[in-house]
Amino acid sequence: MHHPASKPPFDPSIGVSPNNPCPFLRGLVGEGFVDGGTVPLNTLSQTIANASGETGLMKSWARIQVRGVALIANGFSHILKSIRSGPQLDELRGGPLDKRGAGSRVLGVDGKVNEDEIARLQSFGRTYTDPDTGSSEPGLNAAEIKTFMHENLKRAGSAVRWYYPVLMQFEWPVLLKIMGKGTGKEDRYLSVADVRTLLNARQFPDRINQRILSQPLLSSCALRFRWALGIIAFLFAAALVALVAVAEFPDQVRAMLPQKGVLAQLLPPPLPKLPETTAAFWLEQNWSLEDRHWFHHTSQGTATFPVPYTWFMALEQPRLRLFSRPGMVKDSAYLERFGFIQSPQSIKTDATTLRSFGYANVYDTTQPKSLSTDWSPVENVDGLPVGFARMTGVVDPATGRREEDKIGLTCAACHTGHVRYKGVDVRFDGGPAMTDLKKLESVTGLSIAYTLYVPFRFKRFADRVLGPDASDADRNALKQSLKATLTFLLDWQKGYDKTIAGKKTWDGKQQKDTEEGFGRLDALNRIGNQVFSQDFALSGVKGFEKNLHAQDAPVSFPPIWTVPWLKFAQYDASIEQPLIRNAGEALGVTALLNLSDAYPKDRLYRSSADVTNLHWIESLLAGPDPYAQKKLGGLTSPRWPSQILGDDWKINPDRVKSGRKLYAKICVECHLGPVNDPEFDKEFPQESVWSSSRWERIGDEMVLNPIQKSVTGMGTDSAQARVLEKRTVSVPGFLDLNPTRILGDQWKCTNLPETTSTEMPYSVGLMAIVDIVSRKAMNDAQIPPDAQKRWWGARANCPNPGPQPPDPKEPGPWYRARPLNGVWATAPYLHNGSVPSLDWMLRPAAERPKKFCMGQRDYDPKLVGFAVVEGERCKTGETQFSTTWPDGTEINGNSNLGHSFEGKGPPHKDGVVGRLLEEEERKDLIEYLKTL
Repeated sequence: MHHPASKPPFDPSIGVSPNNPCPFLRGLVGEGFVDGGTVPLNTLSQTIANASGETGLMKSWARIQVRGVALIANGFSHILKSIRSGPQLDELRGGPLDKRGAGSRVLGVDGKVNEDEIARLQSFGRTYTDPDTGSSEPGLNAAEIKTFMHENLKRAGSAVRWYYPVLMQFEWPVLLKIMGKGTGKEDRYLSVADVRTLLNARQFPDRINQRILSQPLLSSCALRFRWALGIIAFLFAAALVALVAVAEFPDQVRAMLPQKGVLAQLLPPPLPKLPETTAAFWLEQNWSLEDRHWFHHTSQGTATFPVPYTWFMALEQPRLRLFSRPGMVKDSAYLERFGFIQSPQSIKTDATTLRSFGYANVYDTTQPKSLSTDWSPVENVDGLPVGFARMTGVVDPATGRREEDKIGLTCAACHTGHVRYKGVDVRFDGGPAMTDLKKLESVTGLSIAYTLYVPFRFKRFADRVLGPDASDADRNALKQSLKATLTFLLDWQKGYDKTIAGKKTWDGKQQKDTEEGFGRLDALNRIGNQVFSQDFALSGVKGFEKNLHAQDAPVSFPPIWTVPWLKFAQYDASIEQPLIRNAGEALGVTALLNLSDAYPKDRLYRSSADVTNLHWIESLLAGPDPYAQKKLGGLTSPRWPSQILGDDWKINPDRVKSGRKLYAKICVECHLGPVNDPEFDKEFPQESVWSSSRWERIGDEMVLNPIQKSVTGMGTDSAQARVLEKRTVSVPGFLDLNPTRILGDQWKCTNLPETTSTEMPYSVGLMAIVDIVSRKAMNDAQIPPDAQKRWWGARANCPNPGPQPPDPKEPGPWYRARPLNGVWATAPYLHNGSVPSLDWMLRPAAERPKKFCMGQRDYDPKLVGFAVVEGERCKTGETQFSTTWPDGTEINGNSNLGHSFEGKGPPHKDGVVGRLLEEEERKDLIEYLKTL
């Protein structure tokens, strides 16, 4: 072989083996540019890339393509040899590149040229003008070559293999690219004369030879150096592109990454884009503006976020910015992307401002009398969304040391809802929130980490917290405190992951978190993890991570209108005592709690739970006794907003009348008569809720004892009902936490499960510890004994005995059926949020969608809920509800079965609650449910 820069091509050309069927490779051998046998990959790839006339990155890409094809040229068993020595050009016949007669057939197996086939090739082209000489000659452009190759495959018939069309792209189109004349897609052509010379004489046109001769081959050392520089440049460019992508498109980048892994831990979770709001309205619910604002921001005594209030207000969003600073975590527009609702800094402001926050009704209607006027005032000076509260006057329950103000979530964070429709945001108190608290937890932790480790960010944080003139010592102390917080969060998460990986569910399955997503929370398991594990860790008591349980029973946030007058509020009818219900929730949302014996005994069970505010919240929700006046007061359910949203939301009176009759036949058995429809009471007095025997006098109050149905009979997901039935916890002996004694002596509870002072069912353990903490909080707040007695009332803190009267056909565990007032505002449906609309709820369960997306999506007034399509693809930041994991196994807590309408019964099989409804019947019933 000659050196391409020092010797002209051979004439005549060198002979080529007939086992090399590739015209271009035969030309390279014939001209002496490469050997006819084994050719190193570097030599072959450089030579062909030089012949291509490409430069820069395109030339590098050409070398890569050549190397890829050359590696498999002698067959897959030859790949390692090709890597070491190169492809063997005289053994290509019969290999992957040989199409065995399915190609042009210009070269025979003996290496001789078939002139008839060259003539056939020419017949697919036309006459072109040579751009160099001006003479005419036959040739083929790209389209004509494509037709020629297609006809070759068609001629071969069944002999064609699936990959032949791919191989052909590296033959005639490559010859056109390298040897073609002219420019442009239509005018560039492959000369038939050049092809004939290449095939017969194994020679290239002079322009191709000079192109190759003018570019000496690089040595192996130089080539490796160039490759190294290329790789470095590529990595640098890739890193720059990645940095720009992360900085400018963080949600899209994070959405493409797996849920777990290092990158997932370093980037914040994706958030939905916040839709434009053209108007907002708070619906009338029998609360004044003052009552609403108080409910939205009054503290329960919780420190939900792991940093003080001032630190939270100083944290920046965990995203990278190249040319500007990131926004603040506290920014209302940012927190709204987690599903929270914006709230004014003060309600003592001008009408325009209040209207922009949805409070038009303050000026358009007569306001109810305020109940919260004499209660502890609240403030929202930093303009945080609904549900965020500042806890002031904080004292460490263990040490008695005064602490900085804390920031926590209050009832309204989970129990204030809204629906969107064509840019209008309709808001209501007491309804299920459409928030994603898991994402907010993740963002808070990442924000702390970014503050510590992203350049310049801690300085800005310290300037906000301490002031720009703070000393280095104070800044260092702040940094160490922030590091300690981050270390605790990371260690806690590692411990949680390790513990859950080694635990089984009650029925022997591997525990695994179920995604809560927008609008859901596994409140029961979270409360258990907080009180019986993390509170021990925060108190310095080790060894109780064994009490942790996976968050695998998420439920929709339940509506809380009417709840004070229900004997049992929770889905699983687990707690009768209102103060226990509310104080337990406060502990779960991280009220400070001392569970250590390292301090004076009177500090054990001391907490920051604000029982006074909890009592006032319950009073605000309840209002006056409804039984005497046959009408609910306090917080009433929101009315269907047809007066706001126009014709699409208009109620059809005729359908309402028909639907009312269907409700009386189908729904009252479980949900009782509606609490807010006088027409129903007149038409069906025997079914009126106000004459129901389910009203029960407890002390001085009449409360409604809702119907309880067996989980088995209902057929709905059992995960939440099993939490209190199956979960157990351990506690240290020094707590002296004996539920049998505490609940038996204090409340005269009977049929309590067996417990010891260290091992007990989670259900009674939680009842007992919340009981003790609540009494301790009342005494610490110096609540007078007579007031304490009134606040407790006569409802017992005892386990639910089940349906009353007892029904052997309804074995435990149970779910309770609530009155359906305001049901339109509680989508998605079933306790676990597994059914997106009332329309789907009233169909056979098997027809319900198995997957759908939740986030910032519009409400559908016809379906009453969310219009979804089975298998729909979620937008960036939305969360997907699914009944199964990717491998098809069921996700714990996510069944969408049960409460089905199918068949012709009664009687009904398990999981079916009513007969199959006709289309018009379903529409009628839905129309009536809108009015409740």
